[in-house]
Amino acid sequence: MKREYMAAAAQLGPIEKDEPRSSAVSRMVSLLHEAKAHGGEVVVFPELALTTFFPRCYTEDETELDAWFETQMPNADVQPLFDAAAKLNVGFYLGYAELVLQNGKKYRFNTSIIVDGSGGIVGKYRKIHLPGHFKNEPWRPFQHLEKCYFEPGDLGFPVFDAFGGKVGMCICNDRRWPETFRVMGLRGAELVMLGYNTPRHYPLAPEHDHLQDFHNHLCMQASAYANGCWVIGTAKAGLEENCDLIGGSCIIAPTGEIVAKAQGVGDELVIAKINLDRCRELRENVFNFSLHRQPNEYKDICAPK
Repeated sequence: MKREYMAAAAQLGPIEKDEPRSSAVSRMVSLLHEAKAHGGEVVVFPELALTTFFPRCYTEDETELDAWFETQMPNADVQPLFDAAAKLNVGFYLGYAELVLQNGKKYRFNTSIIVDGSGGIVGKYRKIHLPGHFKNEPWRPFQHLEKCYFEPGDLGFPVFDAFGGKVGMCICNDRRWPETFRVMGLRGAELVMLGYNTPRHYPLAPEHDHLQDFHNHLCMQASAYANGCWVIGTAKAGLEENCDLIGGSCIIAPTGEIVAKAQGVGDELVIAKINLDRCRELRENVFNFSLHRQPNEYKDICAPK
């Protein structure tokens, strides 16, 4: 695949609890076709793109919880998206909830995959930095039970050969942690894809609510710049189940500049031409890791608490 091409963030508006996966997939297929019509070759969908953001709802019912998870990928509900990708020769990133059964025990992960233009899965990542809380906290206006419903990711921060270069993935809260991007940067990532569901209201520090859009872009722009890589961040946005989610889906150059950004909080395609060779502008100069890094002085980063 060539090193310069059109890439897109495919923002989704709200998905309500009773909206079937087939509806969400149909919306994504439409965005895939729109991307193709504009010359797009790579599309990034949001975190947990097949359902509403269910960690905001508390349940102790295993059957109810399991219904939000996928045990196979692709499956019958999602196959139309894979088929469309193969027909259009457009690759994509997809976030979903993954249920794995090993030795009779259930493991649940917040997962993303890379699918190439042939419709084949070429990479998988499981979210490492899980936000939120472990138990029901009824005082909250909405729950954030990722620590309760998911295991921390167990695949590390891998980088894959895809879309003409080295591609990494992360999910939502991962983007706030510099270590996420630095590990992938050290492994040569030229493009990092990520999806997010970010509430505008943060119950533990409501004085930061007005900063949510700023912080969203700040962490992605800083990480793109410090690691000399492209970043495509895609939101699930809008008022979903009475929870206001920020938008701001964007494509960020290795210089840290936003080159394209969503205008609203509904289904929207954000598209721009990316050139992976531009990563060298940073990696051969200001952020030449082999020339300027001093890893012996960073040991405290990985020291025990």
